[in-house]
Amino acid sequence: MGSQRVLLAPAVRGRPFARGNGGRRPGSRNRASLISAALLQGEREELLRKAIELAKAGDVAMLKFLLARSLPRERLITIDLSEMKFADDAVEAMNRIMRAICEGTISPSEGAELANVVNSYARPLIWRIS
Repeated sequence: MGSQRVLLAPAVRGRPFARGNGGRRPGSRNRASLISAALLQGEREELLRKAIELAKAGDVAMLKFLLARSLPRERLITIDLSEMKFADDAVEAMNRIMRAICEGTISPSEGAELANVVNSYARPLIWRIS
């Protein structure tokens, strides 16, 4: 009696499911998420209370974690920019943005985002006159 060789099929890559079956629906949770949610279902309030307690006691990592989820990521800013009809108007807009940064009205990162918006708006104005 000789030994038999068993050939294993290679793992299917690219399309592991049959046509028409895309697998799990977008937004649906995997098994580990479902299990952990079921285990924590009755503990949610107590865990949140403990997290707040740790943050108040000086746990900096927990404080950052809680603040990152409760504070807005962006803030609404108001800056007076005149209407841009011509490409040259973008220079005045950039000047006002720079002035707002220097005065501390907006942060440098907010100014950079506004500058990107102005550049995006001014680009077609430049093409129009070319």
